[in-house]
Amino acid sequence: MRFAVDTGGTFTDLIIEDRNGQLNMFKSPTIPADPISGVLEALQVAANGLGLERRAMLEQGEMFIYGTTHAINAIITGHTARTALLVPEGHRDILTLREGGRLEPFNFTVPYPEPFVPRALTWEIPGRLLADGAELEALDEQAVLQTIEQLRQAEVQAVAVCLLWSIVNPAHELRIGELLEAHLPGVPYTLSHQLNPIPREFRRASSACIDASLKPMMRAYMHTLVQRLRDAGFPGRVVVVTSQGGVMDAEHVAEAPIHLINSGPSMAPISGKYFALADEGADTAIIADTGGTTYDVSLVRRGVVPRSQETWIGAPYRGIMTGFPSVDVKSVGAGGGSIAWVDDGGMLHVGPQSAGAAPGPACYRRGGEQPTVTDASLALGYIDPDFFLGGKMRLDAQASRDAIEQYVAKPLGMSIEDAAAAIITVATENMVQAINDITINQGINPREAVLIGGGGAAGLNSALIARRLDSPSLVIPQVGATMSAAGAMMSELTSHFQRTRFTRTDSFDFEGVSATLASLLAQCKEFIAGPGRGSLQQTITFWAEARYQEQVWELEVPLRGLELSTTQHLDELIEDFHQVHEDVFAIRDTHCAIEIVGWRATVACRIRAQDGATLANAKAGPIEQPIRRAYFAGHGYTETKVERFEAMQPGNPVQGPAIIESSFTTVVLNPGDTAERRPSGSLSIIPGRD
Repeated sequence: MRFAVDTGGTFTDLIIEDRNGQLNMFKSPTIPADPISGVLEALQVAANGLGLERRAMLEQGEMFIYGTTHAINAIITGHTARTALLVPEGHRDILTLREGGRLEPFNFTVPYPEPFVPRALTWEIPGRLLADGAELEALDEQAVLQTIEQLRQAEVQAVAVCLLWSIVNPAHELRIGELLEAHLPGVPYTLSHQLNPIPREFRRASSACIDASLKPMMRAYMHTLVQRLRDAGFPGRVVVVTSQGGVMDAEHVAEAPIHLINSGPSMAPISGKYFALADEGADTAIIADTGGTTYDVSLVRRGVVPRSQETWIGAPYRGIMTGFPSVDVKSVGAGGGSIAWVDDGGMLHVGPQSAGAAPGPACYRRGGEQPTVTDASLALGYIDPDFFLGGKMRLDAQASRDAIEQYVAKPLGMSIEDAAAAIITVATENMVQAINDITINQGINPREAVLIGGGGAAGLNSALIARRLDSPSLVIPQVGATMSAAGAMMSELTSHFQRTRFTRTDSFDFEGVSATLASLLAQCKEFIAGPGRGSLQQTITFWAEARYQEQVWELEVPLRGLELSTTQHLDELIEDFHQVHEDVFAIRDTHCAIEIVGWRATVACRIRAQDGATLANAKAGPIEQPIRRAYFAGHGYTETKVERFEAMQPGNPVQGPAIIESSFTTVVLNPGDTAERRPSGSLSIIPGRD
């Protein structure tokens, strides 16, 4: 057996793959105070559903794949370790000065953002290397020892080291690491050249600080996770989902926890890529994962999941720049638990505040008083209060109506139904804007991309989103309610390596680039022989970080092979860069030289025999009320047919208005929409046109 878990803000999703390759899907409320207990509770729910003792079930386990928001939550809430930063002499303000850019250039009321590590915990180290790696000034080891003593007195819990040009010559950083181990034992540290060898000093320092600050907590968390699983009876391998869209062993990721910042959301495009191709034959798709707290949007472009180093925790330019490559995901505070509220000016808002798992929406009857998107859907008749989570959780429809009336309908002077419909409309618009932002920035026309709707709340308004985007089709996978967990099950064991080697296409350094690629290839083969040992298939891909001459930012361009030693190889790289640049910016400049700043390698080891997601526990019970009164904006109350997701047969289309429900999700078809079941089990929807 294999287990894949995604711990969200509201629900913990679990998928279990049995010996026959069939999947079993389960959901359980997240326990924010102790997420691991929430995982164990989800495993108990699964055991009950499979008619097994939990220990007996876990003892059959071969692999446990875990996605978590624990790292990013610690950063957002400020619960990271007390971290020191060591920098070259004269560079104490690396984090304070940051990079240029303002969200609102003429808004002078916005305070200047605080550095991730305060200036008081930043120490300057004498010694300097040049851009070619030559030593201009020797490292002052006596000064390093004095600094270490000051670190001890300051009671720091982690140390980040970022020196100039350590990416070319790491000798000074390595020596500081040796001195830290000898004179400050037990305190974890991060060397910037080992973690993120890029030439941009601020980003390298920021990523090193974030990584170091997470090490004490994530080491303990990963150890606790593995130990509690072992205590519960699991004997297999524990791997953790990373921000790059793969998985790593728990003990390895604990030593580089920055990989965990976008752990959960990075998996949705992995499964979305599969379903877009399998169900619609499309290699370009928008993947929208609607959870209880956030709406996560990602892309697949020409069969590739884009990555970005422009990853911010919080608002761009005001938040924290990770400086570390990750799957490009845009998250907004819009989910099933997003709270609807009216401001002093009489304007309706939905989110970013969320009711989360505790207390949850008003209909949960757990203390939540304010209306949410889930409450609005319940009030409109979209959700069956007696069939939520397959009947395991009863909802209070009257509590939803009361909350909407008190907080939205009365302040706006409208009926409860119109207020609930307005909540859905505003939430939909928030989600559409998030999609427009990321698609336009990536050079994708939403009208030409398939929309993949994932997450437990996706079906409530994904058809409306597809209609607003004018998308050709919408796919709701049968495992869409646990989209990220499904992606984790399909994911591969991966690692990424990087080297800086500057060259230009008009004076290309074939010898130097070949040596750089050979070094990256050796690292990939070492990974395959180590963590990837026993994998079913291995894939190595090289990437060039390139730009037109004198541009500021680079684009990632995949190499067609594993070498770049001939003019033909170079011509292929040049043409591929022009194509990528045209995709993103709609222009190409064939007369301009191309600068390549760095080189990356990705190694992926396949650890699952097959793709796909056939549900084993997809049983359809009888529908007590095949017709339900539901309210649709512009149509009023309508007699709406209800179908069981699992009972739909391929080739038998369903016309909206209709409600298609399963134990894990509810899909709303508005008047004019058409849905049809695919052989894979997915629901393919052609949205109506306004």
